[in-house]
Parts: sequence; C-alpha cells; structure tokens
Amino acid sequence: MYYFTKDKPYNTLTEYNKVKYNAKVAKISLNASLSCPNKDGTKGFGGCSFCSPAGSGDFAGDKNKSITEQFLDIKKIMEKKWPNILYMPYFQANSNTYAKKEVLKKLYLEAINVDRNKTVGISIATRADCINEEVIEVLKEIQALTHVQVELGLQTSNEATAIKINRGLSNQEFIDAVAMLRKINVEVVVHIINGLPNETKEDMLNTIHFINSLDIQGIKLHSLLVLKNTKIYNEYKNNEFKILTLDEYVDIVASQITILKPSIIIHRLAADGVLEDLVEPKWSSKKLVVMNNIDKYLRNNNLYQGIYYKSK
Repeated sequence: MYYFTKDKPYNTLTEYNKVKYNAKVAKISLNASLSCPNKDGTKGFGGCSFCSPAGSGDFAGDKNKSITEQFLDIKKIMEKKWPNILYMPYFQANSNTYAKKEVLKKLYLEAINVDRNKTVGISIATRADCINEEVIEVLKEIQALTHVQVELGLQTSNEATAIKINRGLSNQEFIDAVAMLRKINVEVVVHIINGLPNETKEDMLNTIHFINSLDIQGIKLHSLLVLKNTKIYNEYKNNEFKILTLDEYVDIVASQITILKPSIIIHRLAADGVLEDLVEPKWSSKKLVVMNNIDKYLRNNNLYQGIYYKSK
C-alpha cells in the first residue's frame, strides 16, 4: 500500500499514521543522557563532524529530568496543539542503544509506560555499530509490548565521505545492523544528509540506491546544517566546501524521491537547526518553504516516488 496524496506524491509519515492509527501520532523527543562510541574513544573522539554538542538532540527533552518528566512536559505542549493525539516516545540524542541492557530496558519501559493507553510505539535513534545481540534481546522484549522502530544514521554510502566526516563506521556495519534488526522484524528508518563536503549529486543518488538494496522501511533526509561549535563549522570557515543552494537541494531531493523504493515511508525531507547556532544554509530555517518547493517541483514535473525505481 502506498501513502501518496494529491499534494504530496510520495509516502508521507502523516498519511501512513492516519491510515494505520486513524489519528495523528506525535513523537516525544527524549534525552536519556547516553553517550556515543564515536565520542568516548571506543571508536573515536568528537563524534561526526556535523554533530552538535547535544548529539543531534537539540530539540529533545531536558536531560536533567527523568524520562517520565520529559515526556509529560512535552505532552502538555502537544495536547494544546492536537487533541486526541497518540504518542511515540523518541530517544533522540546521541546513541540510544549504547548502554548495558539493564539500563536500556529500564529506559524503554519507563518511556512506553508514561501514558500506556495512548502510546503506540517507541522510536530509538542510534548507530549501526551499537546494535549487538544484547541490544537485540532487549528490543525483542520491548517489541512484545509495543511497536519498535530503530533509526540508524547512515548519512552517505560514500565511504570516502564517511571517513572525512568522521562517521566511524563502515557500510558493512550498517548492512549487518539492518539485517539483525529485520531478523526480529524491527522497523528500520535510515538518516541521510545531502550536501556533505564535496559530494556530487551522483553520490547522493547512489546513497538512495544503497538504501534501496536493503530492507529499509523509512527514511529521513535533510541538508547538511553547519552549526556553531562543530568541526564542520571550522571546515566551512576555511572554504573547504560549498553549501547547497535551495534550488540545488530541491532538485537533488526530487531526484532521490523518483528513484526511492516505492514502499519506503518518508519521515522527513527537511530539518532546521537551533536558529542561534545555525550558520548555513540560512534557507533551511524556513522548513515549510523547503518542503513546499519540493512538493511543487514534483507536481509541476509529474514526478512521484519510485517513478524511476529499478529493483535488482
């Protein structure tokens, strides 16, 4: 089943949730105050070059509060916007399978039990090299209670770029992690970034081909955000790469959508960083404009998700 609409010729998460749950589902972004093997020295130091000090959890809950407190704080805000809403706790900051299994199980159980009647699942953002047999054991236990979704950061399939941005993991590790998760039927959502240093449009399209070759259920993509206090900011100041224009980004994303496997749900097409930390691209702060331009480009050119997809 596809989840296209008249205005959005691709599978949107909103439409998917509407069909599956007959309601709007809001993600409750949580900060479990966990670390990352690419920061603590296990794999590397400093993390990926684009990663903010908050571990990509700038909009997550207050790490000084309990998971329950964070959930309730955000729930109050959500309820004012959307009555009769359903929830999915979302462990967003850093690597959220990077802890002992007892710790992980406690965190996940607390999150799904804050509002058990309205919680439809749990989403866990992490790295491919933080998926192992112990993690799989915990996920299987949680899966017996609710729907489990794991978000894995790939960013690019170009391993030369991966080294440059200090990703700290190989494509094979990503492939292995996806296989382990799918073996127990956990939904996998992949993150990619367009506009990484010196990548061509062909590189970015190849990342989609790589994703199509795997058993992936969802995708999040956005432009590279150059934020203050990141390693990539220093590279930007030294003119080591150029920033995509809005028109370039729209063209690339539209092309990616046309070759994306038709069954994959698109969770995100744009992202905005904390405004006071955002250096470039300035246009990314107008998230709705970005998404509307993508939709308009697709409609005006009679394009839709998977129109040029080729299975192998």
